[in-house]
Amino acid sequence: MGRPGNHLKIGIVGLPNDGKSTLFSILTKMNVPAENFPFCTIDPNESRVAVPDERFEWLCEHWKPLSKVPAYLEVIDIAGLVRGAAEGQGLGNAFLSHIKAVDGIYHVIRIFEDVEITHVEGALDPIRDLEIISNELLLKDIEYLEKAVASMEKIATKVDKTKKAEFEIMKKVQDWVAVQKKQVRHGDWKPSEVEVINTLFLLTAKPVIFLVNMSELDYLKKKSKWLPKIKQWVDEHGGEPIIPFCAKIEGQFAEMTPEQSEQFTKEKGVTASLPKIVRTGYHHLELIYFFTAGKDEVRCWTIRNGTKAPQAAGVIHTDFERGFICAEVMKFEDYKEAGSEGAAKAAGKYLQQGKNYTVVDGDIIFFKFNAGAGLAAAKKK
Repeated sequence: MGRPGNHLKIGIVGLPNDGKSTLFSILTKMNVPAENFPFCTIDPNESRVAVPDERFEWLCEHWKPLSKVPAYLEVIDIAGLVRGAAEGQGLGNAFLSHIKAVDGIYHVIRIFEDVEITHVEGALDPIRDLEIISNELLLKDIEYLEKAVASMEKIATKVDKTKKAEFEIMKKVQDWVAVQKKQVRHGDWKPSEVEVINTLFLLTAKPVIFLVNMSELDYLKKKSKWLPKIKQWVDEHGGEPIIPFCAKIEGQFAEMTPEQSEQFTKEKGVTASLPKIVRTGYHHLELIYFFTAGKDEVRCWTIRNGTKAPQAAGVIHTDFERGFICAEVMKFEDYKEAGSEGAAKAAGKYLQQGKNYTVVDGDIIFFKFNAGAGLAAAKKK
């Protein structure tokens, strides 16, 4: 579930002082405040992060192009949430409106004690913290659906009876959230129901990735008493991805050269978590990309998973979609093994695909199109 389009955003949320602003700073290389008091962040900070990809790096090394354009993930640091936010506590509705504007959520949970870091609830309890944010999002959806269903009932019964099916779906969603107290994304919805749900921008419909912020010692030991408890809670509430990380160590990795990073990994036995966090966030939003590659430019083009070839061509230019003839496609692995376009063709790995071809993540594509068809269509407008 999610909004249409390719330029999707993922928001970092959590209780105050759980490390989300520090994570945002490391991810984006932006110097944003991360002080030891609640609501240090008020207005959301927003930036984009390049998606790490060894395939992209290989193509750049192979072609040595004049221009290199990776895929990007739009990331937003949202102010800390507190108990009662749905009723206006803390930053309340402002916080929740910021979440409404994103397409996915990084949920940061701190699982270590630190006398220098205050906790808004007074004591550390990650499971309670998970429940707080989950419940606040649910309560806001319940409030919103109550108003939306009442409004749609008037329309469906008195103004436009063709809206009756939409009204029934909204009532079904309301029952799921308000009566069964379940997150929308955990429901088994039909395609027609998903279409209606996507118009509501519900907070609990957004995909979630849980980022567990550990102490340096626990992260190096790769264990904590809280990790099994968090996994159990997440498994019981949808089973979404969990990524342990240590904000302090990630900050160190961010300052290292590649050689220093390699040495640190060799000595400590851990690697940087940020690449995994970014890649998981990107693909959890149902985003993939294809490559165009040559001496002038190697570029990643972001599309939604399941996109057909003509619509993928339209991401480059609308004329490509209007006048689409075919897509000449090589799988990255085939191209790398062959070493050149000619060798890939000789091996039968360079294929022409029509309008029904569904683009696969990592495809290398050259589009053929009729430029006249695009110009003619434009003149008719």
